[in-house]
Amino acid sequence: MPGPYPSDRGLGPDGPPFADTHPSQPLPTAPPAYPQPGGAVPGPPGAYPGPLPPPLPYPKPRRRRRFVIVVAFALPLVAALTAVLVRGSHSGSTSSSGAFSDTTAKTAIQGYLDALEHRDTENIARNTLCGIYDAVRDRRTDEALAKLSSDAFRKQFSEAQVTTIDKIVYWSDYQAQVLFSMRVHYDTGNSTGSEVQAVAQLLSQHNQVLVCSYVLRTAGMY
Repeated sequence: MPGPYPSDRGLGPDGPPFADTHPSQPLPTAPPAYPQPGGAVPGPPGAYPGPLPPPLPYPKPRRRRRFVIVVAFALPLVAALTAVLVRGSHSGSTSSSGAFSDTTAKTAIQGYLDALEHRDTENIARNTLCGIYDAVRDRRTDEALAKLSSDAFRKQFSEAQVTTIDKIVYWSDYQAQVLFSMRVHYDTGNSTGSEVQAVAQLLSQHNQVLVCSYVLRTAGMY
């Protein structure tokens, strides 16, 4: 009696050959395990063979080279500052370097005192503006201050004559502070006059020396 399953007719010599609809794939074979030094078993594919090398040290910063560069830039600056300090210590009696000497300083200061004495407001304002007189458009305020300075000077002295340059302190080749002595006369009729000291700040510009400021130093006036 035949069962519920059909008989396998294709397996005999009279039937068609058997066809496998799902052929099996060959199994991958593992790579041969080659012996490693010391008998170690190799790891999975892509692993570094053997122990890892030690990490490479980072290059150290070139501190010595930077120090040499900093010193090379600092030396000229130190030399320049030293030259300025040495120049500032020069006195008027022993130094005539730069644009100022005893003669040029005395001539410039005497011209300013004469302008105060004769109320030359243009000359006074040109000096006190210290090099910017030609660039100022409205000089009315400066001329008014020049008149006040002249009036104050004329109330103190009737005449002033520079006698000596006591000391020149150089700020630069074109700036200096000058301590000078002058013989002044009052309106009291004293013909001999008195010796007083004053301080002036000078500026050399465009082949002329200007008196930027003038301060009297005397205890006899107070």
